[in-house]
Amino acid sequence: MHVEITGHGPPLVLLHGWAMHGGIFAPLVDALRTRHTLHVVDLPGHGHSRGCATSLQPQACARAILDAVPDAPWCGWSLGGLVAQQAALLAPQRIPALALVCATPKFVVADDWPHGMAREVFTGFEAGLRSDWHATIERFIALEAFGSDHMREELKLLRDAVLARDAPSQRVLAEGLQVLEQGDLRAALPTLAMPSVWLAGRRDRLVNPAAMQASAALAPNARFVQIEHAGHAPFLTHAGTVAQALLHFLQEHAA
Repeated sequence: MHVEITGHGPPLVLLHGWAMHGGIFAPLVDALRTRHTLHVVDLPGHGHSRGCATSLQPQACARAILDAVPDAPWCGWSLGGLVAQQAALLAPQRIPALALVCATPKFVVADDWPHGMAREVFTGFEAGLRSDWHATIERFIALEAFGSDHMREELKLLRDAVLARDAPSQRVLAEGLQVLEQGDLRAALPTLAMPSVWLAGRRDRLVNPAAMQASAALAPNARFVQIEHAGHAPFLTHAGTVAQALLHFLQEHAA
């Protein structure tokens, strides 16, 4: 599994979202590298980890990443946030703090989870992968950027990031969608002992900020932070704001 290490200071692990790779964090890395040694992971099947055969199922993926990084706080975005939550549940002694960016323990709507994404969105993406996966990724990227005050800029950054490294295989993309559709860690969140911060983009059209606020309420030592004017990838258009929120959180819990 590919892990890029850069910067200096206490370690921090960064996990990207579906169909992306660690390079998507470039603006955030630039904002944090003077304060932290960043371990930027390419998830299995993505980016420079395209040849990694490890499953994206959260437990298997989390264990593989734990084997590749030092003890450190983890910061996960979207799908990476689901993996980060799983890792924190598996090895709480190795992850002293947890930051989730536009991520929840359950992405799909349910009777007792009204703020999740409609299941039809996932079935549409799954069907699209079989017929035209390029167009499906394009639609997903558009949803990620939609709502942001800097939509055009964010859309270009996301498109450029996808093209910067080898695209994941259709098999990996389908597996990632399945993980997002089926994952549900809500019942375990009350056992999370480490402090956590849940960073939401107020204009996110993929992960409702209300779902993140509800997620933070399930964890015993959690804080919810909403970034105004941001969409699903706030670290692209509001990197300074996200970095300051992370630095404040990490410094507060450095002990």
